[in-house]
Amino acid sequence: MSQQYPSQLLEKAVSEFSKLPGVGRKTALRLVLHLLRQEPSAVDSFTAALSNLRHNVKHCKVCYNISDTDICPICSNPRRDKTTVCVVENIQDVMAIENTQQYNGLYHVLGGVISPMDGIGPNDIEIDSLAKRVGEHEEIEEIILALSSTMEGDTTNFYISRRLAHYSRKISVIARGISVGNELEYTDEVTLGRSIVNRTPFNS
Repeated sequence: MSQQYPSQLLEKAVSEFSKLPGVGRKTALRLVLHLLRQEPSAVDSFTAALSNLRHNVKHCKVCYNISDTDICPICSNPRRDKTTVCVVENIQDVMAIENTQQYNGLYHVLGGVISPMDGIGPNDIEIDSLAKRVGEHEEIEEIILALSSTMEGDTTNFYISRRLAHYSRKISVIARGISVGNELEYTDEVTLGRSIVNRTPFNS
């Protein structure tokens, strides 16, 4: 039996919130009712922040991380190690690795992993741009593959290693302190930090 709402405006707001990942209609209703109890100015600030995010956030032209500027703060930081590039699946992985404080190089965000079952091939993620970046920047000495230890992550690692093989750069993979099948962003900081520090050469 579908829930009856006393207001179409309330029902519409609940429907929009329930589109968020992990948010069911009951949770959506609690969130909407919470917003209704706030001052109008607080709700206006909340909606303005979301609208501003969606319309004005950028992707770094170098690494494809989320940024407020064309070049993100990591890529533009002169104190970062320009000789290493850590390849990750998504923005959450950048945040997770940064939180370990064990890595001071640059990143390359693929925006996904190769997954034929989901219709995602090499051309659907930022592998071409990675190859171009490595080819154009001789100062890059090492590419660290820091993808989740899933079948899709391993497939992507293998494809990237083959794609970059002719550049004669060191290609390494994070240590398997991370359990097989685990997503990088959910790994604790100590384990993730050790996996970065104890990375090993990638053997395709």
